[in-house]
Formats: sequence, structure tokens, C-alpha cells
Amino acid sequence: QVRLVESGGGLVQPGESLRLSCAFSGRTFERYAMGWFRQTPGKEREFVAAIGGSGDGAYYVDFVKGRFTISRDNAKNTVYLQMNSLEPEDTAIYYCTTSNPGSFPAGRQSVDYWGQGTQVTVSS
Repeated sequence: QVRLVESGGGLVQPGESLRLSCAFSGRTFERYAMGWFRQTPGKEREFVAAIGGSGDGAYYVDFVKGRFTISRDNAKNTVYLQMNSLEPEDTAIYYCTTSNPGSFPAGRQSVDYWGQGTQVTVSS
């Protein structure tokens, strides 16, 4: 069974940075594409970024392009989300996700596993 555990959330001021981490366990990490979603109260979870199993092929939603970077360290079974130039609108619970081999977690219906989420709050 795949298990995902996020860390790194917190409270920051606008313009600051955070790096989220997600530890993967239970299967062979490099076989799984990884992704990040986020959710704010009253809204559905939305796609943020995803990356292929070998670390190539990173994809982003338009509103984070140029600010967020997804990466992975297959030796550590960990995926990261580096978030720069944070804005109050980025305040949300961020979820680490993955799909079974052969799928890509770029849509909610493609996600097979979710982490428990980590809160990111951007406020002055």
C-alpha cells in the first residue's frame, strides 16, 4: 500500500518562500509519477504540479508557473514543491498525490493515493 506523508507547511508573509516535502513508501518510488494538489475552503481540490517517475516531464497549472517548482529525489523516495513569491491566494491545504504506474496525477480522477495534507498560509 502506498503511503504519502507531507511536511513543510506553515505561515509565511507575501513574497516569501516555502518548500513542501512528501515522503513516499510502500512501493517502488520511481515507478510512480507524483503530483501536488491544493484545496481552499468551499472549493474542490485543484491540480498544482506533477512530475514523471524519472524526474522528467514536469507540468504546472498556469497560476503557479514561474513561481513553483516540483522536483523529486528517487534516492530518498521524496518529492518536493518549492514555492516562491507566495501570494495570499496560495493559502490552502496542499496534498501530495500519486497515481498507479501508467497514469499521471494531473486530474482528480487520475489520483489513486492522497497524503493527509499540509496547511500553507500566506498572510501579512
